[in-house]
Amino acid sequence: MAARLLWLTVLLLLPRLALAMDPWEPPGACKAESWNDVEQWREWNSHTPPDNVRHWAEERPRFANRRDVWRWLDRLYIAVSDGKVLTLADCAFGDDMHFYLYERYDEAGEFHIVRAYFYEDHHYALVMRRTGEIYAVPGLPIWSPDRTRFAYAVCDLLNGTEELAVMSISHDRPEEEAKVQLPCTLGSCKLVWEGSAMLSATCEDPQGRGGKREVVRLTRKGDAWTSARSSR
Repeated sequence: MAARLLWLTVLLLLPRLALAMDPWEPPGACKAESWNDVEQWREWNSHTPPDNVRHWAEERPRFANRRDVWRWLDRLYIAVSDGKVLTLADCAFGDDMHFYLYERYDEAGEFHIVRAYFYEDHHYALVMRRTGEIYAVPGLPIWSPDRTRFAYAVCDLLNGTEELAVMSISHDRPEEEAKVQLPCTLGSCKLVWEGSAMLSATCEDPQGRGGKREVVRLTRKGDAWTSARSSR
C-alpha cells in the first residue's frame, strides 16, 4: 500500500518574545564530609572504576590545536575573556558522579561545547567565550544554513526528554524560540534543516521495523514558528 500522508495536528506557535535561558551552575569536584564518604567511594571504585584513560584519549584530538583549552587529569580548563579561566572538575564516585569531555568550539555561536555526563543522564554545556557563562541544552546544536539559529532533537525516554527546539544567540545568551514534543516512542528522531526557516525531525525505528514513521516539521513565518506533524 502506498505511503499515505496524514496531517495529524497543525499548531500555530503565537508570536512571542524568545525565552532567554538562565545560566547553569556546574557541579564541582567530589567533597568528602566524613571518612565514611571515603570508604563509600573506595567501595564504589572497586567495582566501578572510572574509564578516564579511554575518555581522555578520545577527547585529546578535539583541542590538540587550541591554546585556550587544556586538561590536567580530572580538570578541564577553558579560557574566557579578560584572561579568566573556567575550571570543570570531574567527580568519579557515587550518586554525584559526573565528568566532562570537551567536544568542540562553535564558531557560529562563539561558545565551547562540553559534554556533561551524570550517573544516568547527560547534556551539552555551552560555555560562552566572551562571558564565561554556561548554558545547558539536552541536545547537540545543529545550525541553520544561514547560521542565525540552531536546533536540537532529543529522544531520551529514560529522563523524559523528548523534544525538538529552536534557539538563537542574543547578547551572548541562548534564547528559545520554539519547542515541541517528539513522538520518540517510535524510535530515534533525526533532525534536518530544510532551509533557514524550516526544519524537520523524522522519527522511526532505526532498524526499519514496523514501517511506521512520523515527521514533525517547524516552519518560521514572521516572528512565529508553525508546527505540523504527519505520519506514514
